[in-house]
Order: sequence, then structure tokens, then C-alpha cells
Amino acid sequence: MTIHREGKETIAITFITLAILNGIIYKFAANCCYVSCIFGVISIGLFLFIVSFFRIPNRKLTIDENKIICPADGKVVVIEEITDVEYFKDKRIQVSVFMSPANVHVNRNPISGEVIYNQYHKGKYLVAWHPKSSTENERWSVVVRNNKGTILYKQIAGALAKRICNYTKVGDQVKQTEEYGFIKFGSRVDILLPIGTTINVQLNEVVKGGVTVLASW
Repeated sequence: MTIHREGKETIAITFITLAILNGIIYKFAANCCYVSCIFGVISIGLFLFIVSFFRIPNRKLTIDENKIICPADGKVVVIEEITDVEYFKDKRIQVSVFMSPANVHVNRNPISGEVIYNQYHKGKYLVAWHPKSSTENERWSVVVRNNKGTILYKQIAGALAKRICNYTKVGDQVKQTEEYGFIKFGSRVDILLPIGTTINVQLNEVVKGGVTVLASW
């Protein structure tokens, strides 16, 4: 396991802040060891949670040009036919994966191909499972095309997630399962697939980014 580069500053700030607070509490509660111990335990738990949030676990990634691989860890919360109003302007199959704060938050490319669209949208911070979060929340959309087809995948900020990191740009040649972004804290990823695509996951299924086969061409 390694720690994501996006977490280095946050982890450092958390450590320094907790160290200062523990020092203050120890100084002013010197006669009450019980208070200092409780806060110390809480601080350790909080620090370990922050560290775990930015973890990148070692795992065997799934590479298969005939498959569309899940871009994020989490739970499948939507599988439905929708009309895309952002890019395709036609009907698509939307599969959405909700990431809780306890999930790994690295986002990976579902397929290999060329980035032909990359757009950041400012927006609201509705809870990530809200039906309107796909079109009203802060989000970052990427469209990738290869000889199998074209898909759009969208990073969506949630009520806690207020920073979306995306490392792609139009013209990039991306590779399946390679990291393309990161979302801090609870969030969601939508994948828009062509009608007729075979969906290989079910509602409420727990999936792993870069590992679980989301769909097949």
C-alpha cells in the first residue's frame, strides 16, 4: 500500500494540528490524565482515518480491451437508461458508483483510448446519491474513444467532497486502469455507456476500481 500524492499536504496539516491540540490539552489538563488520554486516542483514530482515505492498495488490475472496467471503489447505486444532455445528446446507459469516505478514492480509466472531451463544471454540493447530483453538482466529465466505442465518465463532488482532481486533457492517449483522477472524501462517479452495452454489475453491488468488470462491449 502507498499514500496518494494528493494526501501528503492534508496528512501533514492534520498531524501538526492534532499534535498542537494534544500539547495544549496536556498542558491545561495536567491534573486530569483521563481527558488527555481520551483526546489522544481520538486523535490517533482521526489521523489513521485520514491516512487510510488517501491509501492506494496493491491489487491485480483487470486489463481487457473487450471489457469496461469500474473506475472507482464503492457501491453501484444507479443502473438506468438516461438522455445525456452534456455531450452525446442521445440515450445512454448510466451506471453510477457511490464512494463513501471509507472507500479508496483513486479514479481509474475504464478503457484505453483518446480523450476527446474534458470539461470541468462548477456546481452545488448535494449528497452524492441525490438524483440531481449528476447534472447540478460540481463535476468533471471525460469522454474517451477507441475502436470499440465511446464512453463518458464523470467525477461528481458530494456534500463533503469539495475538490475534484483530474489529470487528463483533450488529445491524451490513456490506458485502461491507469489513474486519471482523485476526489477528496465522499463522492460519486457516473459512467455513460452506449445503448446495447452488456452490464456486468447489479444494483448495490460493491465494486473495486481497476478490478471489477463494469460492462462488456
